[in-house]
Amino acid sequence: MTVVAPVKAISPAEYLLLEVKSTNRHEYRQGEIIEMTGGTPTHNELIRAMTVLLSLGLRGKPFQVFVTDQRLFIPDLQVYTYPDVMVVPRPIALQEGRKDTVIEAILIIEVLSKSTKNYDRGEKFADYRSIPTFQEYLLIDQTKPHVEHYLKQGANQWLLREYSQLEDRLELTSMGLELSLAEIYENVEF
Repeated sequence: MTVVAPVKAISPAEYLLLEVKSTNRHEYRQGEIIEMTGGTPTHNELIRAMTVLLSLGLRGKPFQVFVTDQRLFIPDLQVYTYPDVMVVPRPIALQEGRKDTVIEAILIIEVLSKSTKNYDRGEKFADYRSIPTFQEYLLIDQTKPHVEHYLKQGANQWLLREYSQLEDRLELTSMGLELSLAEIYENVEF
């Protein structure tokens, strides 16, 4: 019989020291470091499209759009993650003592893949909901035109709207912006 020693949990401070030196991105959850894998060309195109659409639509408004490499800290859960796209209010609130980690996301977007879709809909969404400023969550399918839009209605209450037609338009209520699926999927071939 082989005895396996328990894996030592990493502290948030140890994670941040390792992450700053790493060439790869990693999430941090309850003492565990999880490497983030690369995406497909379609995954990257959808992130690019959302970044451009949001950046143009929010020009002159008090918001900042961040993409993939921006770390988000969820203080109540001691979780660090890298959303595909997120919008935070200006001025940007940073984790105390850090210049590289934001804390107040309003909108978070994840592009779904086979390996992450259950996590993005489940545990990750639950983590995001603990952020007091968090208002909207978009899950974008990369295999077909389909967007799940969660909009906060009140404490512990979220409204789900689903869009599957390219002519469908969705409103990002928290920032007064409307987008069409045709714009989101413009350069995507299925």
